[in-house]
This record gives sequence, C-alpha cells and structure tokens, in this order.
Amino acid sequence: MEYKPTIGLEMHCESKTDAKMFSSAKNFHTDNPNSNIKALDMAFPGTLPVVNKEAIKKAIMMAMCINCEVPDELVFERKNYFYPDLPTGYQLTQQNYKPIGVNGYLDVEVGEEVKRIYINNIHQEVDTASLDHFFDYSLIDYNRCGVPLLECVTEPCIHSADEAVAFLETMRSIYKYTDISEADTKKGQIRCDVNISVAPADSKELGTRVEIKNVNSFGSVRDAINYEVKRHIDLLKAGKGDEIKQETRRWDDEKSITTVMRSKEDAIDYKYFLEPNIPKIKLAKEWLDEIRNSIPMLPLERKELYIEKYALSAYDAGVIVKEKEIADYFEKCLELKIDPKAASNWITSMIMGYLNKNDQTINEFYLTPERLSVILDAINNNKISSKQAKELFYLVLEEQDEPATLMKKHGMEQLDNDDELEAIIKEILANNASQIEEYKNGKTNMFDYFVGQTMKATKGKANPVKVKDILTSELSK
Repeated sequence: MEYKPTIGLEMHCESKTDAKMFSSAKNFHTDNPNSNIKALDMAFPGTLPVVNKEAIKKAIMMAMCINCEVPDELVFERKNYFYPDLPTGYQLTQQNYKPIGVNGYLDVEVGEEVKRIYINNIHQEVDTASLDHFFDYSLIDYNRCGVPLLECVTEPCIHSADEAVAFLETMRSIYKYTDISEADTKKGQIRCDVNISVAPADSKELGTRVEIKNVNSFGSVRDAINYEVKRHIDLLKAGKGDEIKQETRRWDDEKSITTVMRSKEDAIDYKYFLEPNIPKIKLAKEWLDEIRNSIPMLPLERKELYIEKYALSAYDAGVIVKEKEIADYFEKCLELKIDPKAASNWITSMIMGYLNKNDQTINEFYLTPERLSVILDAINNNKISSKQAKELFYLVLEEQDEPATLMKKHGMEQLDNDDELEAIIKEILANNASQIEEYKNGKTNMFDYFVGQTMKATKGKANPVKVKDILTSELSK
C-alpha cells in the first residue's frame, strides 16, 4: 500500500527593528544576557504597551509578499498560558480576530517544478525569553522577550521534506530581500514547528497529526520530517496505527530522532481575548499602498530577469538569487559594466567555491566587484591570460592587496609585443628542426608543442592568441 504524508508548517521569524514590539528596549542580537530589557518587558505594574509602527509596516509588507489579504485595522489579542519565559503570563498576538494577513500563497521551486503553498495566515506577535537548562537549574535571558515575531501558518498542503524546505528557504529569501529580517538561523531568528500526518494515498481523511516543536535549522526540518514520516509508515504497515498518538514531539539533533514532549488534545489549550491596552488601529489605504509600492524585486522575479535579460542559465540564475547578498554582488558587477555571463561564471564557480571552502560570507569577501572588474578588464585587454587571472584571484585574497599592484609585483602582465614574440618563436623553431619536420610530415599535434615551448620561454606571459598567429605564419614558410 502507498502512503501519503501531509505537512503543515508554522514558521516564526524575528523582525529587524530598532526597538522591540511594544517597548523602547533595543532589538539586536547580543550574547550579554538581560542587557536589552525595559520595565515593560518584565511586566512591571503600571507599564503600558506602545505599538512599534516599523514592525507593523514590515509585517504588512511580508503579508503582501506572500499574497495575503490585509485587514483594514490592526487588532491585538492576549493568548493566555503560564510559562516562565513570559513575565506577563500571556503573549500579545493576533491569532483569532484579524491577523495581519490571511488566505495567501507562495510559489516555490522544488527541483524543476513550481509548487504553490497555500498560507492560512501570517500574524504579528512577540517573542519569548530564552531558557538555558542545566542539570539541576535553569537560567533565563529576557533579551529576546518582546522582540517582534512574525508567525506564518501554512495550510496542510505540503507532501514532502523537499517541498517544506523549499518553502522555508523561499520565505527566508523574501525576509532578507525586503530587509524585514536578517533571518539568521544561527542567531535563533528563525524557528519552525512542523505538523505531520500520514495516511493511505487514496484516503480522503488525514492521519493522526503529530507536531514537532521548535526545529531551528532547515537541515533539521528535512531530517525530522523524513524520520517522522518513516516512523508513521512503519507503524501503519505493521498494523500498529493506533500507536500513533496526537502529541507534541521534539527533534533530537544528536540522536537524529523525535521524542515525545507531551500529549496534545484537539481542543485549543489557550484562552484568547482582545488586548484591552491597545485600541483597534485603522490602517489607511494610502499607507497600505505606500507599503506595497516599496516592495523590492523578489528572488523569483530577479531570477526571471537574469534569464530573460542577461541570458543566464536557469541554474546559474537560481544560484545567484538564492542569497540576497550574492545577488547584490552580481547587481554591482552589472553597474560596473562587467559582462553578465562573465560575472555569473566567476560568482558561481571561483567566488562561491572560495566562500564555501573558507566559511565566509560575500560581505566578508575581500575581492569586491570593483576588484573583480580590474581582473576581468586585464583579461579583456590582453594584459593577462585566463590562467593568470585565476592566479591573480587567489593572490588578491591571500595578500589582501589591489589586483593592479599585484600584477606588477609578480610580473604578471602578458607579453604582447609582436616583434619580441616573433624573435622568441624564431629562436625556438631554429632549435627544433626535427620537430618542424615532423609537423610538416603530418604530425599536427607538434603545433601544441611549439606553443608550449613559447609559453615556457616567456614564463606563461605570452599572449596565446598572438603566439598561435605567429607560429602559423612562421611554420607556413
């Protein structure tokens, strides 16, 4: 029997703002615990929340990017439950009444196909504090408490780990392209809850749903889904479907398994009611239009542009737009009038290969588009060969110096003088009479031998095009 997994995602992402959602405390990542907090974050009596307009603007922009309907007013609710990471005993959110966006969708590339993922809602809430658990005690850091947090909830319309990860990667790209968030998983700015059920492929009903909480990397999302789907299928095939319980589980990265956290009932555990300290706020149509018009070109649009306008391959365009910083590097190359295909080739091979090998980001990369332009101009003007350009690439990165300076320092400028090259080639031919005889008797590969001797004599500096032209002329005499 064939089985079909059904997956829904709840993706949480911290917004990039100067201050927190409802307090004036700074919003930036720091390893210094409990340094970015104000009285309101600690729920001290007498404090009142003030809505961060920039956070709402970014939330609306994200809702528009994923094709959601945006309401005409802003409303917050209290989601009541007790947990040590919430000093208030409730979370300010928008779950029930009027989320910032509803009924959306996002088209994502899964391999060579485009899959449409439907979105139930995206809503604005606040993040909680973070807990560090030790053997017999826990420590709490309130720096994260009150940071604006966007939660995007998909419909149960995803059917594989590849689709789930493609959706998350596309969302992260949008967050970064729009500057809504840094979307850095290493800083804990993105977390994901995964809901999974498995049923026979021909069944109209979904299987028992299991939720995996707070998976904090896309690789772990993939592994957790694959593990949990296999666990369900194995139990169903063994006739033990009743052992699949509706429960919340956690992903153990070290053991690569999911483990039970708690059972989960159908009924919602939380109690919601409208936040009494924040009145409903009318969202003016003019402001919404202004936000919509400020949305920059998103990854899929950039990819289509690069293919249609600059004739890049779909693969190369996809590699470039995957990370905003890489796409920005490419755009800067275009501004400097670097040939688009040449820029693409260097970025997708030499540059990204170096970054991956050395665990660097493009923002840390010493060879800027301006320095790359100097190297490519040197090739185009026949000052250096393609081989020398690659050597120069690594010299620039190793010595952290300008390409033009290093070309002179290492004597890399190409030998391009006709008379000088002709004299060198004539001397080589004069010393290789037997090889000339072999060439004239039909052994045409001796031509490459003469080219090699010339390059050796000039220490690789000779212009290879001119070398071949002069050799052809001399050998025909």
